[in-house]
Amino acid sequence: YLNCLDCACISVSLSPIRRQRDCFIRRVILILTKLYDYNLGSITESSLWRSTDYGTTYEKLNDKVGLKTILSYLYVCPTNKRKIMLLTDPEVESSLLISSDEGATYQKYRLNFYIHSLLFHPKQEDWILAYSQDQKLFSSVEFGRRWLLLHEGVTPNRFYWSMMGNGREPDLVHLEARTVDGHAQYITCKMQNCSEATRSKPFPGYIDHNSLIVQGDYVFVQLTSGGRPHYYVSYRRSPFAQMKLPKYSLPKDMHVISTDENQVFAAVQEWNQNDTYNLYISDTRGVYFTLALENVKSSQGLEGNVMIDLYEVAGIKGMFLANKKIDNQVKTFITYNKGRDWSLLQAPHTDLRGNPIHCLLPYCSLHLHLKVSDNPYTSGNIASRDTAPSIIVASGMKPFKIALFDVQTWTNSGVCGGCWIFEEEHSVLYLDQGGVLVAMKHTSLPIRHLWLSFDEGRSWSKYSFTSLPLFVDGVLGEPGEETLIMTVFGHFSHRSEWQLVKVDYKSIFDRRCEEEDYRPWQLHSQGEACIMGAKRIYRKRKSEKKCMQGKYAGAMTSEPCVCTEADFDCDYGYERHSNGQCLPAFWYNPSSLSKDCSLGQSYLNSTGYRKVVSNNCTDGVRERYTAKPQQCPGKPPQGLRILTADGRLTAQQGLNVTFLVQLEEVDFGDGIAVSYANLSSTEDGIKHIYQNVGIFRVTVLVENSLGSDSAVLYLHVTWPLLRSITFTFSVEGMNTITVQVSAGNTILQDTKTIAVYEKFQSLRLSFSPNLDDYNPDIPEWRRDISRVVKRALVEATGISSKHVLVAVLPGLPTSAELFILPYQDATGEKKRTAANLEQISETLIQKLNQNLVHFELKPGVRILVHAAHLTAAPLVDLTPSHSGSAMLMLLSVVFVGLAVFVIYKFKSFATENLLTLPSPSLPCDEREGNNFRLFLSPSCST
Repeated sequence: YLNCLDCACISVSLSPIRRQRDCFIRRVILILTKLYDYNLGSITESSLWRSTDYGTTYEKLNDKVGLKTILSYLYVCPTNKRKIMLLTDPEVESSLLISSDEGATYQKYRLNFYIHSLLFHPKQEDWILAYSQDQKLFSSVEFGRRWLLLHEGVTPNRFYWSMMGNGREPDLVHLEARTVDGHAQYITCKMQNCSEATRSKPFPGYIDHNSLIVQGDYVFVQLTSGGRPHYYVSYRRSPFAQMKLPKYSLPKDMHVISTDENQVFAAVQEWNQNDTYNLYISDTRGVYFTLALENVKSSQGLEGNVMIDLYEVAGIKGMFLANKKIDNQVKTFITYNKGRDWSLLQAPHTDLRGNPIHCLLPYCSLHLHLKVSDNPYTSGNIASRDTAPSIIVASGMKPFKIALFDVQTWTNSGVCGGCWIFEEEHSVLYLDQGGVLVAMKHTSLPIRHLWLSFDEGRSWSKYSFTSLPLFVDGVLGEPGEETLIMTVFGHFSHRSEWQLVKVDYKSIFDRRCEEEDYRPWQLHSQGEACIMGAKRIYRKRKSEKKCMQGKYAGAMTSEPCVCTEADFDCDYGYERHSNGQCLPAFWYNPSSLSKDCSLGQSYLNSTGYRKVVSNNCTDGVRERYTAKPQQCPGKPPQGLRILTADGRLTAQQGLNVTFLVQLEEVDFGDGIAVSYANLSSTEDGIKHIYQNVGIFRVTVLVENSLGSDSAVLYLHVTWPLLRSITFTFSVEGMNTITVQVSAGNTILQDTKTIAVYEKFQSLRLSFSPNLDDYNPDIPEWRRDISRVVKRALVEATGISSKHVLVAVLPGLPTSAELFILPYQDATGEKKRTAANLEQISETLIQKLNQNLVHFELKPGVRILVHAAHLTAAPLVDLTPSHSGSAMLMLLSVVFVGLAVFVIYKFKSFATENLLTLPSPSLPCDEREGNNFRLFLSPSCST
């Protein structure tokens, strides 16, 4: 361990379990060292060292903690750096040692459990949560002197202090716990009272294991159903809402990147991604997400964790760097407005020797490595600091070079504006608010030199820090970025003890900076001074002045800008096209209203845009792009359901059956809209006794002045399974067919609408191959694409939409069936003859062959629709078994209005092998593979 107690330093374990704490106590440094015996596989001794003079001298404190005591971890209280906690090695004893005087003296307390990890409260210095090795969670309000058991069976690393912005209930603890039957639940309780009676379960039901995240004002959980993960969020303790991603993102995995500034930044791996993630950004509540950047590179960490190639630049709000995969190449992009716009990085114009580099965007750009170091004592591939907002130091590759070993170190600052600084990869430390940069070579060989820059990386001077070459293990800034003291630690040989070298640069400066030593520096993006809706001017030390800066003061001035279109992102359901406009995605219906909207109330009618969260612009186009309140129209009732109290579709003769009627929403027309869980005339439901056996059709109807809704349930007493049935429709038109199959006490039901026509034409369609890349092969996607294709056909040909029915078929490659239909006017007379249908078919084929039928699936993805072949009805040959009078045409799921259709030729048909649903519980010899074949029964059957 290396631990310091000086301002802005770090306390971190070098073993696999790490704890990091900022500290702010004068000149004290604590170091905990441990001797690991590889033969025994355990720690055999430890030593605690303390310095009170910035590391010039150290005192060994083993006699103060116990000569035979073996220490394992050292913690510094984040809110009172005078308070120190040491844990003993659990293989020897279970104790902790507490100091309240900067580690000078300690008191020892024995424990009746073994601590695995600690979590300090962010504001209360004496409040601590301790997680034991047997998955129990304990709390202490006395800085570990006494402990109380909170809960058992807690998931590792899934416990949190309440961090809500309103400061309510600071003693509230969030945790994920395992139930007795092995499920996971989200629980909250007070740290001093977590009994069964006082616990709360904010999320109804179970959640997925290891899914609870509490970050800032947000709580996230995951619930998998139907083989798909669903993600839920609660903002500031509000009820959970399902997170709304674009309809067909169909996420496999999600990681919350940031919840800063009342917005969620998330990385989502979609159904068709393997080694990349898409970045999404939310509204304030964390519910509605829009795409920020596609195909960001990912990798796996040493412990199996997912690493996203995304870096948030410190000190500059809204600035991120990301590595995006494009055609098997990885390119670095930068955004200054939190993902609204991204651009490639311009490579330096010259190399280190001054030779020109011919690298023109977008064909050639700078590629940076964005991995942040897991080791707090090394800087990793990229570094920036809040106190030095103009300086980014990163490792990157020369343009036109792809070899991983061809790495140089690059800096972007207000001085050099993007330049190479070293031929090889270096670790760079920030001292004195970035006024001094210290660089050390990344190498496995011993070194004795380091480099200093006083002008933000434009020029460097070489210094020796040790007389003998040292294998450097890490560097500790003491006490941090605001001073000029650092400690280099390492060893002279693989068998030698650790060596600590204190480097103090204060002697380089003879004075502190004064006002005349600074100049104003304005942050800008490609010449644009307004970033995130404001002009920010910072105070920077003049490069020729060598003075010590001291404490960081932040931006000198911040002036809001007038709002422009660049300050607005696309709203949920909208996508930005090449002309800059936000237009509805193919799956989104902008006219859809909120469920909470009822007559007499108002809702926010989106313009397709939403202001970037934390953007500070004012006036300008803000009024034009901001969502407008609009009066809610009345709506007919919708979502009516009828079901039995036990959920079954079977009943015994002579016994009571209880029916429940549920309605998603009804608008009474007087400004009141209500969702009902039970519309029944009595609170316990509607009861009825059936005296006869059979199948009984139970119908419920609800209506208001704007419309009605109905629902049907078929209740079985006894019903044998049909292998097939033949039914003759008497007229053309739409017919609703309900299908049920029973096996024992299990009933399955499905409903389809059948379109029956005497004459029609059928045409097979194919699409551009790139459509297959976006085809998740699910019914909802096929319905939406069917609607889009139909609209494209109507727009290209001018043919009435009443003539056209499109069904996208399951499977790959993506194909569809186009039906050209007759239709009737209000008088019932046919508008088109068979010859007219032939003419319409020819028009459609002509437009398709001319590549005039196309649609934009998403910005930059254009899909052409082609004619595969024309099929004259019927699609299959007539067979003698059906006497030429009954013929199945096609089973397909298509979207016209809101109905699901199956089209048939002629008026009578056999229904064998029409529908397939998951089979009920049947003996194995009665199954057909993994599915049970269902067959249609006329709705009038009893």
